[in-house]
Amino acid sequence: MNPEDVKTLLENALTHCQIQVETEGSHFNIVAVGDIFEGKRAVQRQQIIYAALNEQISSGAIHAVNMKIFTHQEWQQRG
Repeated sequence: MNPEDVKTLLENALTHCQIQVETEGSHFNIVAVGDIFEGKRAVQRQQIIYAALNEQISSGAIHAVNMKIFTHQEWQQRG
């Protein structure tokens, strides 16, 4: 899979989120920003991402995922 494929999968599953994806082989670095993550703990946020990518992870197309997940407010506070 390429980064654009992963980005498309996430954008389709997580509407109104900004998604950035970079890759190193089958390892993907994902930054997701959206209000869907509001009020959720870190593990819950990761579960949302994993649910969107479950099929690709199960098939081995995606080997590892590194995630940075923010609400819009958290993202703005980062500067």
